[in-house]
Amino acid sequence: MSTNDYVKFITETFIKHFEVSKKDRKQQRIQRKEERAPFLLRWFGFLPHSLTMLFKKRS
Repeated sequence: MSTNDYVKFITETFIKHFEVSKKDRKQQRIQRKEERAPFLLRWFGFLPHSLTMLFKKRS
């Protein structure tokens, strides 16, 4: 990727970001946050997640 292509990409991304209203950007951020997997599952896989579920079930 040449320097001109990179500058063009960054400029287009910047323009797209500011074309969207602030309210819509905030709503998109919240929606992405809700769609993410839980922290333990994202970083450590299913083993800690399954252990957590097991201990919650026993309580």
